[in-house]
Amino acid sequence: MNDFNKLDLNKDILKNLEDLKFTQMTEIQKMSLPYALQKKDIIAQAKTGSGKTLAFCLPILQNLNVKQFDIQAILLAPTRELANQISSQMIKLARFTHNVKILTLCGGMPYKPQVHSLGHKAHIIIGTPGRILKHLEDDNLSTTLISTLVLDEADRMLDMGFSEDIHKIIKYLPKKRQTLLFSATYPENIDNLSNEITNDAINIEVISKEEKPDIKEVFYEVSENQKDEIIFNILGDEKKSSTIIFCNTKIACNNLANKLENLGIDVLVLHSDMDQKQRNETLILFSNKSFLVLIASDVASRGIDVKDVEMVLNYDLPFDLEVYTHRIGRTARAGKSGLCISLVNEDSLQLFDELNENNNYTLDQISKINRDCKFNLLAPYQTLFINSGKKHKLRAGDILGALTAGLGLDKNDVGKIDILDLCSFVAIKNNKAKKVCDDLNHTKIKAKYHKVYLI
Repeated sequence: MNDFNKLDLNKDILKNLEDLKFTQMTEIQKMSLPYALQKKDIIAQAKTGSGKTLAFCLPILQNLNVKQFDIQAILLAPTRELANQISSQMIKLARFTHNVKILTLCGGMPYKPQVHSLGHKAHIIIGTPGRILKHLEDDNLSTTLISTLVLDEADRMLDMGFSEDIHKIIKYLPKKRQTLLFSATYPENIDNLSNEITNDAINIEVISKEEKPDIKEVFYEVSENQKDEIIFNILGDEKKSSTIIFCNTKIACNNLANKLENLGIDVLVLHSDMDQKQRNETLILFSNKSFLVLIASDVASRGIDVKDVEMVLNYDLPFDLEVYTHRIGRTARAGKSGLCISLVNEDSLQLFDELNENNNYTLDQISKINRDCKFNLLAPYQTLFINSGKKHKLRAGDILGALTAGLGLDKNDVGKIDILDLCSFVAIKNNKAKKVCDDLNHTKIKAKYHKVYLI
């Protein structure tokens, strides 16, 4: 039984799918294709490898007017590699008919040949936001007949600093169009973006069979004066690449930070005395792996959405169960496993008992912790601060181009790029950061020199 025969697809597409051995639809295809083929807007959450590329390529091809030789669909992807993968898949799916022209426009590739190709027009454009925006700004492509916009891995595009580019691209597009947004995770910034660019969208979520996050919860009974030493030993023993330590007060956050720094551990602190600018910069440094430990109070931690937090440490158990649930939810995201270790003293025994009413926790003794561990926590990245940002028309693609094409830096040595209104932050592999900082101070970004500092 061929699942795709149930859909309202033309016979040539169906024959081609069968030739390509596509007979069984994945969950995301089953849930999204009926709506997408009706030209409805879709906001879909599905993991990489779920079959979402087919879910947005087929509706484009079904509705494509091949005789109308102009751009009818734009697909945005965060990286050149993903754009090329989508392009390759689209070409295979489009082979049922002749003369479908698909162009891939990505940064890091020669610009003038792309301009030349656009001069001969195309039906479908696939590329990265920065390069497509440049072609739009240079009036190299017509948007009047565009009927479909696709954003693939939208969460990753926002992580890489493409939010402003995406909004600028959308201003060039017809308001009457279909928008298909696919994202592996659904943080608040994705919610904001989807509300702005879609119209009466159908929300689709492919839920993992593992409904409950895979979090190992461990509790140690300690006295108040043992906490600092125990935290140090846990960090050294576990050697996690990303840890959030929760304290109940901002004073406790600062005191613990001072003690850990005196012991040679670089930490960040997040509490309510910090203004929004300081909080944003702190979360940027933590999420781009320039610091491995963040100490936070509950008030300041509302809305923390950092990927790949491997461990949560409760220096203090919170005062109620809801806050505990919120804290441990910072780890084991996007289907990954996590660890939560809590220190329990006399003041927090009552909450531990409440937690244990419906669980089977063990209150372990600190003798189980390795007290002679060799401590070695080195962050894989350092962060460059650039004193220009969105208001200076600086884009993530401009910075990446200056680092790779300009300085010859391997793209794998570049981590997250965050662009704020007046400044930018770039994560660079630790062993390359100092030289890159020195070289970038003497290299033009977007035809201008910018002051660059190493944080």
